[in-house]
Amino acid sequence: MTLSCFDLGERMLSVDEARAAILALVAEALPAETCALAQLHGRVLARDVVSPLDVPRHTNAAMDGIALAWPDDLEHASRWERVGQVRAGTRHDTPLLSGQCLGITTGAPLPPGADTVIMQEQLEAIGDNRVVVDRPDRVRRGQNIRLAGEDIAAGDLALTAGTRLSAAELGQLASLGMAEALVRRRPRVAIFSTGDEVTAPGTRLSSAGIFDTNRFTLCGLVAEHGGEVIDMGIIPDDQASLADALAEASGSADLVITSGGVSVGEADFTRAALAQIGELGFWRIAMRPGRPLACGRLGTQGTPFLGLPGNPVAAMVTFLQFVVPLLARMQGRDDLKPCCLTALADHALTGRAGRVDFIRGLYHCDANGTLRVSSTGAQGSGILSSMVKANCLIEVGEDREGVRAGESVTIQLLFRFP
Repeated sequence: MTLSCFDLGERMLSVDEARAAILALVAEALPAETCALAQLHGRVLARDVVSPLDVPRHTNAAMDGIALAWPDDLEHASRWERVGQVRAGTRHDTPLLSGQCLGITTGAPLPPGADTVIMQEQLEAIGDNRVVVDRPDRVRRGQNIRLAGEDIAAGDLALTAGTRLSAAELGQLASLGMAEALVRRRPRVAIFSTGDEVTAPGTRLSSAGIFDTNRFTLCGLVAEHGGEVIDMGIIPDDQASLADALAEASGSADLVITSGGVSVGEADFTRAALAQIGELGFWRIAMRPGRPLACGRLGTQGTPFLGLPGNPVAAMVTFLQFVVPLLARMQGRDDLKPCCLTALADHALTGRAGRVDFIRGLYHCDANGTLRVSSTGAQGSGILSSMVKANCLIEVGEDREGVRAGESVTIQLLFRFP
């Protein structure tokens, strides 16, 4: 481990330094477990998947029609003797002779000797066993067939360890006949909010209270990124209560996340409670929004802990920059940095040298197909509607005072349901 959050003091860290230090909290991926195919969506493969067979298993018809051996001489290519029919799930093992064809349905294996399928719409039946091909000059040998192994050949690497399984990957596994796969255990993430003013939605709000938003946005983010939530509710601003909650969470979770209570205010007890049962690392990062942030380990297990800021947008942005790569490492994934693209700014964007500004943005393609981006408006760290409107974060780097209209800028894509 080249960088530790426990020996950096309280100097201001760059985003990259902070990310590296937080990743160092986890030495290796979580243990693997075998899960049934129906439960694999969103899980991460723990080992490579090698194909045990050709997919497709047989060279087969890509559409309904007739199968035949297409001749070089088109003079004899229009009239054929139909000698039978083969449907998907059955075989015709008798080789076709010259001038013979076989009726075939989509997915049925080609008979021996056949190399071409002509679609039904190009055929005219004459009697019970004669077929005329319309416009034989348009037929090409090898058309309308799917070759055995053209998707995946037996022995090929089908999926690599570290792949998160989406709908397409589930179909790939099913095509290989795999009823289960070895995947990483989901990270168990304990989440609680702190603050005497924080009130659960659905309960009576005091005159000085605010509804708890962070716990629900963070639970949603954990689920989106493959974790399993342990919801511990709201903990009051009391050092003993916080210490008890942290101790309980450290014994059952792989990662503990709080929001709020990590600044130096006199009622911010998370830092003190953390020091009581664990060890505290850095908490100042050169980014906006996103300060303050606490990092540490809890209990004898050394369970990683992150104390995120209390402002809703700051909590989400710090989660995306630091918790997402940590969850990825726990699941054995290699993609430990945000997915980024380059876009042109529709208007000027503010920034400040020496820190990274994350501006909530909307990207789109203009009439020429160029990727462009604009901000969602007011950018206060408590304006959660700015995240609701956004489909990306605009990253104004620490080396820039700002961005002029038309200049290129890095954007991080946000997960959004269509």
